[in-house]
Amino acid sequence: MKLSHRQIDFFRAVMGTGHVTRAAELLHTSQPTVSRELARLEQVLGFVLFERVKGRLKPTVRALALMEEVEQSYVGLERIAATAVSLRAYAHGRLQLACLPALSHALLPDAIRRFALQQPEAAVGLTPIESPQLEAALSEQRFDLGLSERHEAPAACTLQTLLVADEVAVLPAGHALAHKPVLALGDFAGQSFISFAPADPYRQQVDALFAAAGVARDLRLETPSAVSVCALVRQGLGLGIVNPLTALELAGEGLVVKPLSVRIPFHVALIRPSWRTEHPLRADFEAALVEAAVALKTRLSGAVQT
Repeated sequence: MKLSHRQIDFFRAVMGTGHVTRAAELLHTSQPTVSRELARLEQVLGFVLFERVKGRLKPTVRALALMEEVEQSYVGLERIAATAVSLRAYAHGRLQLACLPALSHALLPDAIRRFALQQPEAAVGLTPIESPQLEAALSEQRFDLGLSERHEAPAACTLQTLLVADEVAVLPAGHALAHKPVLALGDFAGQSFISFAPADPYRQQVDALFAAAGVARDLRLETPSAVSVCALVRQGLGLGIVNPLTALELAGEGLVVKPLSVRIPFHVALIRPSWRTEHPLRADFEAALVEAAVALKTRLSGAVQT
């Protein structure tokens, strides 16, 4: 005798109600049927699932452990059902996007707004993922589109440059260097500097530039994201160099943004998985992304204080 879905349904109903009669009502069947299926389930499993205590069924320790596994399976089924409902509501399904966290609050919100104006019924899923997990997910064809800082396409993907803009310096309001129109590397000498994590490619590029210029900074703080760099700078804990998109979104309220005398290009690329079936609205979203990138570049040209 094998375990059946019917038996699991009866077991779950009894676990949820604590009573055979109520489980039968829930399943629109009879009490003897529920009792019979429970007995068969216990026979298949080879152990007792319930003890009778004052007319109610008390689950055994093994029953509770089994219920944990059953609930996980039902959560998966409910998720599939919810997805089916959303697909039925919108014929094209959800456009799945992946991006670096920095791009989820800068560039993409405006692109999604523009896209929604053209496709108000469309469903969009936005998933921020750090690199290199982002590129791996795109290689696995798990998303319709991706936005990355990489210059080379991940495996099984194509890449198109969307935006290139220079990194900028961020300072706390009232800092002694805030009056300068442009900051040179030498201006950072001896200054408290908030760095990215040591393995970050931009951290390595910035460190190499300062080393080549013979400029020593006070490197006591490091953090993994541009948002947290700006938050620490705003608290007066040091200076930083971050991507211009994040700086633009967070400028003001104690944060000053300045251009640098050296170029550190920040590269945003559109990545298309090659083997995933093209979403019917992918081209429309790409057009919205291009519009948002052009608008952002215009904002950047006038927003950095000089």
